[in-house]
Amino acid sequence: MNEKLSFKTINHRRLVDDVVNQLQHKISTGDIRPGDKIPTEPELMQLFGVGRSTIREAIRVLVHAGLLEKKQGFGTYLKVTPVIQEPLVQRLHRAELMEVYEARKMLELEISRLAALRRDEEDLKTMRQHLDERSFSLRQNDRELYAKSDIEFHLAIAIASKNGVIIDLFRTFSQVLSAALHKLNKEYSSHDPHSYYHEQLYEAIKQQDPELAVKWTLLNLEGTIAEL
Repeated sequence: MNEKLSFKTINHRRLVDDVVNQLQHKISTGDIRPGDKIPTEPELMQLFGVGRSTIREAIRVLVHAGLLEKKQGFGTYLKVTPVIQEPLVQRLHRAELMEVYEARKMLELEISRLAALRRDEEDLKTMRQHLDERSFSLRQNDRELYAKSDIEFHLAIAIASKNGVIIDLFRTFSQVLSAALHKLNKEYSSHDPHSYYHEQLYEAIKQQDPELAVKWTLLNLEGTIAEL
């Protein structure tokens, strides 16, 4: 058994996803290198503290995702040139919430910068509409409307970037972000919606100031990450 591989014993909720995520983390960090043989099923069962069916399903997911390959009679190996084939939305749904928000932070900083440079009057109108709806929902304590309008506001900023790839990426992220926002609303009574940051972000984009847009985006996301 590879001595440097150690895993956390996981609880019995979302077992397969937990196994997949931990294995994928070891792959991403280089603890498992291209061409390496991964531990056998019995070894993985012992390392994770789960049953054979859970390990087999997790391995199947990673094989289907294009990371692992089974060699009949020899075992399962990390591909020499692993390429993730799993749809992004599925990968995001399996990810830890903090990972999603850290990735969102990287994406939205560039989105806000480009939006400040490229927005048009129609973009501003759409942003203002969703921002006003967001404020209204907070006054009414309508958490469902708040989550929806918040995502729509940030999507309007992504659309203002005028970059099709970025827009599609953010649309994919928004599916997971919406669920995360509902979770924040439900489980954290002290959740801060950072309305002032959102208003300042809108003004920075309106004034076509990319540096200020990045500043307020960063403050907003760092505040949410701190809550998480």
